[in-house]
Amino acid sequence: MLELQHINYITEDGRKILDDISVSIEDHFVVITGPNGSGKSTLARVISGILSPDSGRILLNGEDITGLSVTERARKGISYAFQQPVRFKGLTVKDLMSLAAGKEAGVPELCDLLSEVGLCAKDYIDRELDGSLSGGELKRIEIAMAFARNSELTLFDEPEAGIDLWSFQKLIRVFETMVKKTDGNILIISHQERILDIADKIIYLRDGRIEKYGRREDVLPEIMGTAGGACSVLTEKMKEE
Repeated sequence: MLELQHINYITEDGRKILDDISVSIEDHFVVITGPNGSGKSTLARVISGILSPDSGRILLNGEDITGLSVTERARKGISYAFQQPVRFKGLTVKDLMSLAAGKEAGVPELCDLLSEVGLCAKDYIDRELDGSLSGGELKRIEIAMAFARNSELTLFDEPEAGIDLWSFQKLIRVFETMVKKTDGNILIISHQERILDIADKIIYLRDGRIEKYGRREDVLPEIMGTAGGACSVLTEKMKEE
């Protein structure tokens, strides 16, 4: 269980981005959503250890991890996926998957992991993580890494960012598979209705504060009626398809 206690984050110019965030996250699949500028990505970076809160505590299964680095938190079981996956020239998909698994990954294991995200292993295991891979392909490889790690908590920061509609539709199916087949908790920062639709619970941020938190069926109708621009144009395009 991840517990945030009175988390505050203030920028160098004095703007309060996170304002007394307190919440316990223990459900299998939770989505944090809210309007642009509500503090979603800042909260993701605070949880992962990229940013340090100005006050408050972060507990993982009762252990205070507030002062731990990104690497130390990873060892404790927190995985973080960036909005834009990092490209590593010279590093192959097989290399990356082996690093994620903590051991040399064989072809059968790679086939299983990549097939979970809709990729054919023979077409990808020797590919370099460079500009030849699309944003959608990189996102799916990053999710395959999450399968390989099977972390206690996997955090995705706006996984839909920078990918086209077709790739996004595939991404939703991948997340549906991940929810069914992974043991750890999944926390996604997103404002896409299709992702909100498969969440167990939703946290709704506004102006750096938690305005609503509860089961999807309770929270989603409220925020879809009041959130205004919280859901992007991409969602509207998907409704038209």
